[in-house]
Amino acid sequence: MDSAFVGHVHALRLALTDPRFDACAVTGAFAVRPGARAALDRAAAAAPADGSGPYADRLAAAVEEAGTAVQRPELGTLVATVPATGAEREAAVAAVAAVDDEAVRLRTAVKSRDGFFTTFFISPYSRYIARWCARRGLTPNQVTTASLLTALIAAGCAATGERWGYVTAGVLLLVSFVLDCTDGQLARYSLQYSTMGAWLDATFDRAKEYSFYAGLALGAARGGDDVWALALGSMILMTCRHVVDFSFNEANHDATANTSPTAALSDKLDSVGWTVWVRRMIILPIGERWAMIAVLTAATSPRIVFYALLIGCAFGALYTTAGRVLRSLTRKAKRTDRAAQALADLADSGPLAAIGTALAKGRPVAPLTMALMGTVLVVGTAAVRPFGTASLIGSAVFYLIAAGAAVSRPLKGALDWLLPPLFRFAEYTTVLVLAAKADVPGALPAAFGLVAAVAYHHYDTVYRIRGGSGAPPRWLVWTIGGHDGRVLLTVVLAAVLARDAFPVALTALAVFVALVVLVESIRFWVSSGAPAVHDEGEPA
Repeated sequence: MDSAFVGHVHALRLALTDPRFDACAVTGAFAVRPGARAALDRAAAAAPADGSGPYADRLAAAVEEAGTAVQRPELGTLVATVPATGAEREAAVAAVAAVDDEAVRLRTAVKSRDGFFTTFFISPYSRYIARWCARRGLTPNQVTTASLLTALIAAGCAATGERWGYVTAGVLLLVSFVLDCTDGQLARYSLQYSTMGAWLDATFDRAKEYSFYAGLALGAARGGDDVWALALGSMILMTCRHVVDFSFNEANHDATANTSPTAALSDKLDSVGWTVWVRRMIILPIGERWAMIAVLTAATSPRIVFYALLIGCAFGALYTTAGRVLRSLTRKAKRTDRAAQALADLADSGPLAAIGTALAKGRPVAPLTMALMGTVLVVGTAAVRPFGTASLIGSAVFYLIAAGAAVSRPLKGALDWLLPPLFRFAEYTTVLVLAAKADVPGALPAAFGLVAAVAYHHYDTVYRIRGGSGAPPRWLVWTIGGHDGRVLLTVVLAAVLARDAFPVALTALAVFVALVVLVESIRFWVSSGAPAVHDEGEPA
């Protein structure tokens, strides 16, 4: 840091502790993470010692020109400068003294871009809860854990099937969401960023929501209404929608010529204030979604809650996916090897995919067409054929061959980012359809558990890739079979087992996947020091 730097320590710490970037800079200060140290050394060797401007700024520019992303946070009313004269220094010191540090810390504790419900109904007071927590020595991880426990208690109340339980569950779910917002605001207010905290926040959001779905389904069953299929369908839709966001973002993370008429239209709409909020609300982000779930849980029934979820999330998924498809078709972007590798990792192909890859070698293959054909055949066959029919195995074999062929070459096509969400839809929906057609007690709850365990693995893969740590190790993917292997195994189990034994087999598979994935995931996040970066995507 330049010895003549004058500014707010909060601004400097804010720039240097953001876990999402390899390098961060403000005027007169520059820092890099270990992964970018080589780039810093090269810049230091090449940067002229007598150039114009602070040396830290010249280093940051050189590192950025070499291809390392440098974060340059907006300081707003904060001050960060390197004065050249005594008068400039006096002016800088006066500017620092004139700023209300506490007001700035409270304001910057809130995300600059968030949903309508969160911005106007939660953040105006949750920031003060964050400050209260900071003054009492509470950590973001403790608040995150409190949010999870509150949501689990809410799920337990919903599972009672009584009206008082539903009302209490709705209230507690909103309290859990307030705490969910508070943990991040506490981290930003007190600058307590941590790898464990980011992972807990990323993981617990899904655990809270899907546990609540299970609680609603249990409560409905106590009242004589079986909504497990709706609960599982809601989880599948939500997960596939998130995978669309993650896959598209990874495909275009570092693409060149990243422009399109659709993107230009989106930017134009963002310039009109009210359209920004409308476009954020109609995709039903987490704030709006949890508010809707809480209110409907307290006032109606679990079946109505799931109907509303399926309709609202389906509309949001169609809206965002259509926008991403249009952007992909109208832009002329050159995708990188890194993006192709990220998509291949998100595909989650197992060892059996090698069969399809070998058969496709040397032949022209349209990845999206192959993935669509395999998905339609395996899901369609499971839906129209009787449970246990041997022909289901043939459709699953075709699916794994088609899926292997789809990833036989680098995924750099305009729409290749659709492969991971297609594979998620094929696997999850096949499990749902087979469990529903088994029509025996326990089949759908077991299917819910299996999809939840596999979905955790897929979210974990996303968080590792977005944090720059790469996908989970190959042995883990192969141990749990890959999406293609799990589809084939599920179909074979349905074909060879008696109906009453099918739920037991699904439960055993769910427990196996959960144990393998959770143990390795916890080991990784505790020991790696890698940041977990997550969000629910942006409007198209």
